[in-house]
Amino acid sequence: MEVLINLAGISLFILLLMSGFIIGKILEKRHFSSIVARELKYQHILIFANRRPPEMLKGQDFNMVNGSVVISSDYFKSFLASFYNLIGGRLKSFEPLLDRGRRESILRMKEQAAQCGANMIFNVRFETANLNNSYAKKGNMMCAEFFAYGTAFIVPK
Repeated sequence: MEVLINLAGISLFILLLMSGFIIGKILEKRHFSSIVARELKYQHILIFANRRPPEMLKGQDFNMVNGSVVISSDYFKSFLASFYNLIGGRLKSFEPLLDRGRRESILRMKEQAAQCGANMIFNVRFETANLNNSYAKKGNMMCAEFFAYGTAFIVPK
Protein backbone atom coordinates (compact mmCIF):
# COMPACT_ATOMS: atom_id res chain seq x y z
CA MET A 1 0.00 0.00 0.00
CA GLU A 2 2.83 2.37 0.86
CA VAL A 3 4.44 1.64 -2.51
CA LEU A 4 1.22 2.63 -4.30
CA ILE A 5 1.04 5.91 -2.39
CA ASN A 6 4.67 6.70 -3.26
CA LEU A 7 4.04 5.77 -6.90
CA ALA A 8 0.96 8.02 -6.99
CA GLY A 9 2.98 10.90 -5.53
CA ILE A 10 5.75 10.47 -8.10
CA SER A 11 3.19 10.18 -10.91
CA LEU A 12 1.46 13.36 -9.79
CA PHE A 13 4.80 15.20 -9.62
CA ILE A 14 5.72 14.08 -13.16
CA LEU A 15 2.25 14.97 -14.45
CA LEU A 16 2.41 18.47 -12.96
CA LEU A 17 5.95 18.97 -14.25
CA MET A 18 5.02 17.91 -17.78
CA SER A 19 1.85 20.00 -17.80
CA GLY A 20 3.90 22.98 -16.64
CA PHE A 21 6.34 22.36 -19.49
CA ILE A 22 3.62 22.03 -22.15
CA ILE A 23 1.47 24.94 -20.99
CA GLY A 24 4.55 27.13 -20.48
CA LYS A 25 5.80 26.38 -24.02
CA ILE A 26 2.39 27.15 -25.54
CA LEU A 27 2.08 30.47 -23.70
CA GLU A 28 5.68 31.44 -24.47
CA LYS A 29 5.24 30.74 -28.20
CA ARG A 30 2.00 32.73 -28.22
CA HIS A 31 3.73 35.67 -26.53
CA PHE A 32 6.71 35.54 -28.91
CA SER A 33 4.40 35.52 -31.96
CA SER A 34 2.53 38.52 -30.52
CA ILE A 35 5.83 40.32 -30.00
CA VAL A 36 6.98 39.64 -33.57
CA ALA A 37 3.68 40.88 -35.03
CA ARG A 38 3.77 44.07 -32.97
CA GLU A 39 7.46 44.67 -33.78
CA LEU A 40 6.52 44.69 -37.47
CA LYS A 41 3.65 47.08 -36.77
CA TYR A 42 5.89 49.60 -34.95
CA GLN A 43 9.12 49.17 -36.92
CA HIS A 44 8.70 52.68 -38.36
CA ILE A 45 9.36 54.18 -34.90
CA LEU A 46 13.13 54.46 -34.58
CA ILE A 47 14.84 54.24 -31.20
CA PHE A 48 18.26 55.63 -30.31
CA ALA A 49 20.43 55.44 -27.21
CA ASN A 50 21.96 58.85 -27.96
CA ARG A 51 21.58 61.28 -25.08
CA ARG A 52 20.81 64.24 -27.31
CA PRO A 53 18.76 64.34 -30.48
CA PRO A 54 20.27 65.83 -33.64
CA GLU A 55 20.17 69.59 -34.15
CA MET A 56 17.43 69.24 -36.79
CA LEU A 57 14.98 68.20 -34.04
CA LYS A 58 15.37 71.39 -32.00
CA GLY A 59 12.02 73.04 -31.56
CA GLN A 60 10.05 69.89 -32.41
CA ASP A 61 7.34 68.56 -30.11
CA PHE A 62 8.44 65.84 -27.71
CA ASN A 63 7.00 63.63 -24.98
CA MET A 64 8.38 61.34 -22.31
CA VAL A 65 7.34 57.75 -23.12
CA ASN A 66 7.82 54.54 -21.20
CA GLY A 67 6.94 50.88 -21.28
CA SER A 68 6.83 48.52 -18.36
CA VAL A 69 6.18 44.79 -18.02
CA VAL A 70 6.52 42.16 -15.29
CA ILE A 71 7.52 38.68 -16.47
CA SER A 72 7.53 35.58 -14.31
CA SER A 73 8.76 32.06 -14.93
CA ASP A 74 6.58 28.99 -15.07
CA TYR A 75 6.96 26.05 -12.71
CA PHE A 76 8.97 23.93 -15.15
CA LYS A 77 11.58 26.66 -15.67
CA SER A 78 11.75 27.22 -11.93
CA PHE A 79 12.31 23.49 -11.42
CA LEU A 80 15.13 23.53 -14.00
CA ALA A 81 16.68 26.56 -12.33
CA SER A 82 16.71 24.89 -8.92
CA PHE A 83 18.32 21.82 -10.52
CA TYR A 84 21.01 23.99 -12.16
CA ASN A 85 21.61 25.74 -8.84
CA LEU A 86 22.51 22.37 -7.36
CA ILE A 87 24.96 21.32 -10.05
CA GLY A 88 26.00 24.74 -11.33
CA GLY A 89 25.82 26.11 -14.83
CA ARG A 90 24.13 28.71 -16.92
CA LEU A 91 20.40 29.21 -16.37
CA LYS A 92 19.39 28.92 -20.04
CA SER A 93 15.75 28.41 -19.12
CA PHE A 94 15.49 32.05 -17.96
CA GLU A 95 17.06 33.60 -21.08
CA PRO A 96 13.79 33.63 -23.11
CA LEU A 97 12.09 35.34 -20.16
CA LEU A 98 14.66 38.12 -20.19
CA ASP A 99 14.38 38.47 -23.97
CA ARG A 100 10.57 38.64 -23.79
CA GLY A 101 10.71 41.23 -21.01
CA ARG A 102 13.10 43.55 -22.83
CA ARG A 103 11.28 43.31 -26.14
CA GLU A 104 7.83 43.74 -24.56
CA SER A 105 8.91 46.85 -22.63
CA ILE A 106 10.31 48.39 -25.83
CA LEU A 107 7.07 47.60 -27.66
CA ARG A 108 4.95 49.19 -24.96
CA MET A 109 7.15 52.29 -25.11
CA LYS A 110 6.75 52.38 -28.91
CA GLU A 111 2.97 51.96 -28.58
CA GLN A 112 2.85 54.96 -26.27
CA ALA A 113 5.00 56.94 -28.73
CA ALA A 114 2.65 56.00 -31.58
CA GLN A 115 -0.32 57.30 -29.58
CA CYS A 116 1.48 60.66 -29.35
CA GLY A 117 2.17 60.63 -33.09
CA ALA A 118 5.93 60.33 -32.56
CA ASN A 119 8.25 58.52 -34.96
CA MET A 120 11.60 58.73 -33.13
CA ILE A 121 12.63 58.02 -29.55
CA PHE A 122 15.94 59.30 -28.20
CA ASN A 123 17.84 58.66 -24.96
CA VAL A 124 16.30 55.19 -24.59
CA ARG A 125 17.23 53.57 -21.28
CA PHE A 126 16.37 50.27 -19.59
CA GLU A 127 15.87 49.42 -15.96
CA THR A 128 15.26 45.98 -14.51
CA ALA A 129 14.11 45.10 -11.04
CA ASN A 130 14.31 41.67 -9.45
CA LEU A 131 10.96 41.09 -7.76
CA ASN A 132 11.57 37.68 -6.24
CA ASN A 133 13.18 38.69 -2.94
CA SER A 134 10.03 37.61 -1.12
CA TYR A 135 10.22 34.21 -2.80
CA ALA A 136 13.91 33.65 -2.09
CA LYS A 137 13.18 31.49 0.94
CA LYS A 138 10.20 29.70 -0.62
CA GLY A 139 11.54 28.72 -4.04
CA ASN A 140 13.21 29.88 -7.20
CA MET A 141 10.34 31.61 -9.02
CA MET A 142 11.99 34.21 -11.22
CA CYS A 143 9.99 37.41 -11.45
CA ALA A 144 11.35 40.65 -12.87
CA GLU A 145 10.11 44.04 -14.02
CA PHE A 146 11.47 45.56 -17.21
CA PHE A 147 11.15 49.30 -17.71
CA ALA A 148 12.12 51.16 -20.89
CA TYR A 149 11.87 54.93 -21.23
CA GLY A 150 12.93 57.68 -23.57
CA THR A 151 12.05 60.99 -25.21
CA ALA A 152 9.73 60.68 -28.21
CA PHE A 153 9.92 63.30 -30.95
CA ILE A 154 7.23 64.14 -33.44
CA VAL A 155 9.15 64.72 -36.65
CA PRO A 156 7.14 66.16 -39.54
CA LYS A 157 7.43 64.17 -42.75
